This record gives sequence, C-alpha cells and structure tokens, in this order.
Amino acid sequence: MSKLIIVSNRLPVSASKVSGRVKFKKSVGGLATGLGSFYKNYESVWVGWPGVASERLKGQRNEVSEELAKENCVPVFLSQKDVEQYYYGFSNKTLWPLFHYFTEYVVYDKTFWHAYENVNREFLKTILKIAEKGDTIWVHDYQLLLLPAMIREKMPDVSIGFFLHIPFPSFEIFRTLPWRDEILDGMLGADLIGFHTYDYATYFLDSVRRLRGFENTLGRINIKDRIIKVDAFPMGIDYEKFSSASKDPSVQKSVKYIKRIVGDRKIILSVDRLDYTKGILQRLKSFDKFLDTYPQYRGKVVMILVAVPSRTHVERYAQLKREVDEAVGNINGKYGAIDWIPVWYMYRSLPFNRLAGLYVASDVAPITPLRDGMNLIAKEFIATKTDGKGVLILSEMAGAAKELDGAIIINPNNEEEIVKALKEALEMPVKEQIERNRMMQRRLSRYTVVKWAEDFMKMLKEVKDMQKNYLSKQITEEVEREIVQKFNESKEKLLLLDYDGTLIPFASKPGYAKPDRGLIRLLKTLSEKATVVIASGRDRYTLSDWFGKLNVGLVAEHGVWIKDAGDTWRQIAPLDNKWKEEIRPILEFYTDRTPGSFIEEKDYSLVWHYRNVQKELAMTRVGEIKSVLTNIAMNLGIEILDGNKVIEFKNIGVNKGSAAMHWIRRKNWDFILAGGDDVTDEDLFEVLPKDAYSIKVRRGVSKARFDVDSYKKFRSILKKIAEGKAG
Repeated sequence: MSKLIIVSNRLPVSASKVSGRVKFKKSVGGLATGLGSFYKNYESVWVGWPGVASERLKGQRNEVSEELAKENCVPVFLSQKDVEQYYYGFSNKTLWPLFHYFTEYVVYDKTFWHAYENVNREFLKTILKIAEKGDTIWVHDYQLLLLPAMIREKMPDVSIGFFLHIPFPSFEIFRTLPWRDEILDGMLGADLIGFHTYDYATYFLDSVRRLRGFENTLGRINIKDRIIKVDAFPMGIDYEKFSSASKDPSVQKSVKYIKRIVGDRKIILSVDRLDYTKGILQRLKSFDKFLDTYPQYRGKVVMILVAVPSRTHVERYAQLKREVDEAVGNINGKYGAIDWIPVWYMYRSLPFNRLAGLYVASDVAPITPLRDGMNLIAKEFIATKTDGKGVLILSEMAGAAKELDGAIIINPNNEEEIVKALKEALEMPVKEQIERNRMMQRRLSRYTVVKWAEDFMKMLKEVKDMQKNYLSKQITEEVEREIVQKFNESKEKLLLLDYDGTLIPFASKPGYAKPDRGLIRLLKTLSEKATVVIASGRDRYTLSDWFGKLNVGLVAEHGVWIKDAGDTWRQIAPLDNKWKEEIRPILEFYTDRTPGSFIEEKDYSLVWHYRNVQKELAMTRVGEIKSVLTNIAMNLGIEILDGNKVIEFKNIGVNKGSAAMHWIRRKNWDFILAGGDDVTDEDLFEVLPKDAYSIKVRRGVSKARFDVDSYKKFRSILKKIAEGKAG
C-alpha cells in the first residue's frame, strides 16, 4: 500500500540528551504544529533530524529510532559539524537572509554550500531506505531545496511535492546567489511546488524563466517529458484548537492571572521568534514614539513582549538579543513608574495554555514583520477571539496580509503609520472590532491547516494525472509505424500543415525563417503522394514566393486567403478591412511605449508582436491592449486572438479551421494528418474527423490527439511518411 512521506529539517518530536538519558518532547514550530495531527490520519512516515547531534548519541541511535518509530517518525542523524555548516551556516546565514531581503547579512561560503549538499544527500539516503514505488513524498522548506531533484533522479516515478514556508525573493535578489541554478534545479525535481502567496510563486516562475529558460503557462512548466505545477497554498492553522482555547480551564486560569496583574490597563501583545525579519526593534521604537506622542496613554497600556529564543548560535541573533534588551530597558527607564512598567519582556518559549491565555487577554496585537512567508501567529490571535473583541495590526509584508484584510494593514518600516495604527486599534469601537474579526474568523475556520494540506495533496494527484495524460499523447515509435502504415495503405490522403514553429523554427520577425532546401524537397515528395496544404499566419505574397512552385494548397493570414495548387488566391467570404483605421492608431500608441514590439499589417489583419519585449512589460501591455480594445473590436466585428508572443486582430469567424474545411469537404479522405504549434491551430484540430492524426508541436494543453516536443521531431515523422517507412 502506498504511503505519504513528509520530509522536513526537524521532526514533530524532538530528542534531547540530559544526564546521559535521551528524552523526547513535541517540537515547537508552525510546520510541526500544523501537520502534527494531519500526517497521523494517513499511512505515513515523517523524516527529519531529531534535534541532537549524532556524536552525543553514541550507542543510543537504535533507542532513538525505536522511540521515534512509535510516532511514525524516521530520524536523519546529523553530526554537530553538519548542523553548524548546513543549518546555522548555509540555511540560516545564506538562504534565510537572502530570501527575506536582508542581503547585507548574507554569507557566501563554499564550505557551507558543500555541507548543504551533503546533508540533502543524507536525507535522500534515509528516504531511499523507506520509499517504495507509488509513494508520495512531500518535502518542506528552505533547508531541503536540493532534495526533490535528488529523489527524482533515484525514483523518477514517485509523486514529489515541495512547499516553501518562507518568501521566495524577486529575481533581482535571487540572482545574487552563486548557487542559484542548483537551487532552482533542485526545486524543479518536484511535481508540485507550493508557496504561501501568489507573489512568491510569480517570483519563482520569473527566476526559472530568466535563469533556466523555462516558460510557464498558468503556472505549468514543461521540462523534457514532465509537467511541473507551481501554485499558491496559504497555510492555515488548527482553527478548532485555538477557537476553543478560551474554554480550556488552564487557559482560563492563565487569563485570570494576566488580568489580575495588569488590572484595567489595555494589553498590547507582541509574540515572535527573536529574528531580525520580525521587525521587533521597529515595533519597540514605534511603541516608544506612541507613548511620546500620546502621553495620555502612559500608565493605561502595557506591551507584553514575548521573544522566543531562536538560532542562538548565529552571532546576528545574539546581537539582536542585546539590541532588544537595550530597547526594552530604554523604554521602561524613560516612561516607567513605581506602579507601571510599560514593557513586560519575556525571553522564552511558552506552553500552549499560557500563549493562548495571552491571545485571549490581549486587546491589540501588532504583528509587524519586515518580511514573512505567512505568519501563523496573526491567524492564531484572531482565532482565539471568540467574543470578537481585539484588534490585529498586521504588516503588509506578511503572507497573512493577503487573507486577513480585516486587520489594520501597515508598512512595518513606517514608524508614524504604526503609531497611528496603535491609537486607532486602542480606540476602535467594539462593534467594528467584532465585524472585522468575524469576517476573518469565517475565512480561517474554512481554510484550516488540514484543508491546506488536503488541497496540496489533491493538487499533487491532479498533476500526476496530468502527467500521465501528457505522456499518453506523446508519439511513440509504435504510433509512428501506425501512421506510416495507414498512409501507405490509403488512397485519398490529406496533410494540413502549419508553417512557423511546426515545419521550421518560429522566427522573431515576419520576414525571416525562409524554408530550407531540405523542407522544400520534403514537401515536394509529400505532394507527389498526397494533397498537401500549408496553413500559415503569413501573408499570401510571402507564401506564394516560397511555395508557389510546389503542388501544394496554401492558406494565408490564418484563413483569410486560400489557394488551391496551381490556382489563384481567393477569399472564403467577402471581408472588410476598414476597421484597421480605428485599431491601428491604438496599437501604434502601445508600440511607441514598448521597446522591442512592432506591428505587422496583413490584408485583413493586424498583428502586434512582443516576442522581443521584456516579459513583465509584455504581459502588462497585453493586458492594457485587451482592456482598451476588447469592446471596440466586438463592435467592429473583430476578434482578438492570442498567438505565440503575438496578439492578432482579424474578422470574426475567419480561422484555419474554416479554411481547412475547403479541402476536408472535397473527398472522403482515408488519411488526414494535421500539425500545428499554437493557439491558432486549435481551430484546425477542432474540425478534423476523430480518426485524423492531429499533432501539436510543443508540449501543452491542446485539442490535438498527439504531441511532439519540436519541429524537428514533426519533420522527421513527415520524412518517414515520405519515405514510406517508420524505421
């Protein structure tokens, strides 16, 4: 029976060694907490580091493995050197600051990089011991970016998902990483790659395109014979656990204790790991300014600052601890009184009942990270507000800001904005608090961590099914033999062939890509054995110049003009091109503003080319052009057609499909083969009989029965047909 293998840096159960004995406890962290219950509902195993260096275990490895097996966990044993260089080194001195835009903190060290590679291989070795054909492997986070490709190489048929729990940076940031290609290739080993927000997914796709040359369509990347899906999955929380926390006696006890100590004062709660990305120092400075700007709140509010120790071995974190200590001391010294301490500072990790107690008791929670993948604390705070009272102040740089729009959204670098938000939160009417929180709670209650995980698993299965369908459309040697045999046995044969991208590489300019001698010879041979029609988007004069001497039919401008072999050009139906006078000036306006673009004018169509335009600008302009011209085009009886890096404007109802019917209706054909490479050829594929051999050149979604990966492969099939043999 197939199983789910979850892989992360840390296990949901941590081991520690005290006085020679190994002890175990549940791990603290968003992933461990979030998936801790989910994975046990499946036939599953969790692979990760148990939290103690292998040197300290000596002869106790078996004991650790056996104890963890009770929790469906499999340990990856790492040495202290591994931990120092792979985790504290490359993961947290290179990737973490880079992905969070703190480039000034990034350390580029080959020793760290090699350790990172080696530890990813150690994880691979452990996985290979337990993984079987049919298993699903779900790899998590930035410590294991190389692992998906490593697994793919050894087990090409397993389902592999990857989820990044931190931001993915923009291309300009990511490109500075010396090992950027290796990181991307590692992630692309997965079938499904998930991020918390669409922005992060877009940045990743942009880097893949610019650095590895792989384009995408709706988040789908085609690499060799495999489809990879990239999408956003905003991680949820265990909503029931937090929404029911106020009913827990131990939580109620904690709330009463806090209220007794604080008295009538309003509580401003700040809970974070002690990390420079969390904006803790900026938050303290804003609180300082708040007390200075609004002295009426002195003695009436308390900030409870909980800083959970994190990566204490990294010097930058030790320095941050000193800076936070100093900032807290300054505020308390500046404003404090005998009966009032402005900031209550706790440098420790809290158990659930005390943390939930703080959530329930607090009035305002400023969560102001400078950059954050999601931030589950924001969601936890809102979930505990069963009475609806309480205000969340949230940084726009947190992934959660995309969902929690009922919060007061601020720029974490804008001190004045945070100060104003604190005042607004403290003075917000209860009715408004309840309305905002109920709206956010409805969303959080629907999209829980279990729903998040289930959605990811469902999408992964869909991607694998898509891959199977994709592979089933590939033309095998057996299908090639079938095509050649059917061609040889048939009397009435019709070949409908697109030109650019199908018979020859797609050119960046209309005047390029003349047919080579080999293609001319091939078409001549085929036309002696079958009726051959070349259906192109090019103008009739170019097609006449290139193919006029051959015994082939021609279709120009995607169906505007048709020509039988040896005959003259004619239109299928009378057309009008007066509409150009309204469309052309608008296209010229956008061409002037878009370097690299140009307009191609044909008899009855206008084509705006953007192949040589920077992608982001091109996509912006395409959207603008469609927005401006869609209604105008409809009123003029013109359709807008997306092609291969072009937008074409032409009369509605004129296409390659309608043109092809001119030949299809003529005879009861024994054999029909059609080939095309872009959207304009889908109309052709649609009108073909079911038994026709329709072939899409370039992988992707299509109405064609089969596909090939390049024009070279398609031409080789035509050559075999011309020669009458498939071998």
